[in-house]
Amino acid sequence: MKYGYTIVYVEDVLATLEFYEKAFGFERGMVFEEDGVVDYAELKSGETTLGFASHATLGEMNFAGKYQKITPEGNPVGIELVFVDDDVEASTNHAVKSGAVLVAAPVEKPWGQTVSYVRSIEGTLIEICSPMDE
Repeated sequence: MKYGYTIVYVEDVLATLEFYEKAFGFERGMVFEEDGVVDYAELKSGETTLGFASHATLGEMNFAGKYQKITPEGNPVGIELVFVDDDVEASTNHAVKSGAVLVAAPVEKPWGQTVSYVRSIEGTLIEICSPMDE
């Protein structure tokens, strides 16, 4: 078995896709559009695909709307996306300038890794961290 995808259900797939491109530098992958509406899109993010699907179409079709929606209001849901970069401070600053909300500024953890947290425009909690030495 192999871990293949993370899919985040959002209100506006295209706006979310554009935010992740701008804030984190990912390239656009597959985009599914029907009747002028983007219902699903992917980012090229390494070995695992990061996708975005619409609440209105795919969330309703797959779950009859019965799941906890991620929103920028209130507390984040209990999951985070983790993006690894050599310059955590610069990446965090760039994400915030691009519209992310700072949750925790970069700090060096006891195990030597630098970590920060932001929330994206749709409300997902994102950890930006330095690589772990192996």
